[in-house]
Amino acid sequence: VQLQASGGGLVQAGGSLRLSCAASGLSFRSYTAGWFRQAPGKEREFVGANSWTSYTQYADSVKGRFTVSRDNAKNTVYLEMNSLKPEDTAVYYCAASARGLFRAMSQYDYWGQGTQVTVSS
Repeated sequence: VQLQASGGGLVQAGGSLRLSCAASGLSFRSYTAGWFRQAPGKEREFVGANSWTSYTQYADSVKGRFTVSRDNAKNTVYLEMNSLKPEDTAVYYCAASARGLFRAMSQYDYWGQGTQVTVSS
């Protein structure tokens, strides 16, 4: 199983980015897709997730600005990030869980390699 995250980069505050996470070896149709992030010197934290029934949850810090979506035909999930802030700067990771929609990292079975997002002020 591989999850390949991409789409990170440098963006100015107020800008937008869309991250992608393409899966091989598993079908996102049967998994919750989650996004997490880790800023320098901080613990990895939950950002948002989209279950196989399309139920979504978000961290309070990104609610209303970020959207998790999926394209099952492409076996790819996305994290649309709008109104970006410098505090959104982090390495973003996608993950897959066969257990349901959870915020805890321990509930995710597979992880991507991470993609850097840097938001300048």
